[in-house]
Amino acid sequence: MSDDTSTEHSISEAEIEQAIRSGIERYFADCRARVPSFIDRHFHYPGAIATNRMALGWDMLRAPINLLWAPVYALACLVKILVRNRAGLGWLHSLSDRVPAGFTTRVQEHISNLIQDELLNNGHGKNLPEGNLLESYLIEALEEVYARHSSEPVDHQRFIKLVEPLVADALSQYRVTRTASADITNSISCTVLGAFAFQKFTPGGIGLGVVLASMLAKTMAARDFILGETIGSWYYSVFPPEPSLATTVSVMVAVMAALAAFAALSGVISDPVQAAIGLHRRRLHKLLDHLERDVSLSTQSSFRPKDQYVARILDTFDMIRSGLI
Repeated sequence: MSDDTSTEHSISEAEIEQAIRSGIERYFADCRARVPSFIDRHFHYPGAIATNRMALGWDMLRAPINLLWAPVYALACLVKILVRNRAGLGWLHSLSDRVPAGFTTRVQEHISNLIQDELLNNGHGKNLPEGNLLESYLIEALEEVYARHSSEPVDHQRFIKLVEPLVADALSQYRVTRTASADITNSISCTVLGAFAFQKFTPGGIGLGVVLASMLAKTMAARDFILGETIGSWYYSVFPPEPSLATTVSVMVAVMAALAAFAALSGVISDPVQAAIGLHRRRLHKLLDHLERDVSLSTQSSFRPKDQYVARILDTFDMIRSGLI
């Protein structure tokens, strides 16, 4: 037996596993240290304006479609969770897994690229042989072990195959939070507008549409009142008219269209607010925590942010409040 072979056999599996854990821990610790500066550059002003300026253009159409599709995707995700590992329901899990999250907007793609390049690769992704900084940390940690026992090169191809799909899936889930954040911002905006402008509780576009339809019906009825518009306004303030279905639907469609257009650019407002109250920080730390666990344990991607479910709860409450369900 050669000296090289005996030396290689002297490297224990525990040493290799410890080196891998050490490399992973060092890498993700450095990623977390970059989170504050990343948020400052891209989610605080003036960076938030540059980030969301990408929405000008086709995103004005993609964002509204994503908002309409979001409940379908959220339901598919919920079905996947409920039927996971259930005997005989594998077909339903597979069907739900094929439901797309919606169109990828330019803003979503831009932020995903920023996370990949600046947060995960520290701005050096294009200069790395494989484009992934984690592999450099793993190679460095493994080479320290091998250097004590052998001069053989480290085979790290399996790490590339493991890491790439995990990062891709995690970033896909992070993109979903952009649509959910826009939806939540719309709900909050409607609530604030209804409270200050109309002294009404309007927790979403539907509720705001109902209020505006009622006001329009009252204005139109007062204008046609037999004793004049002034007396008609007094009368209908006591006995408000019921808006017609056509009026209600027309106003709702107009409100939802306006909110959909606003959703494409709402990040200019919501990103600095989320950055100030720590939502962006917690979301990015959660993404890194799940990635670290998945890479360490060689599991499937486990990053599943709950923002989309919060948005759907608000939508359901809006429909209940408006009497639609």
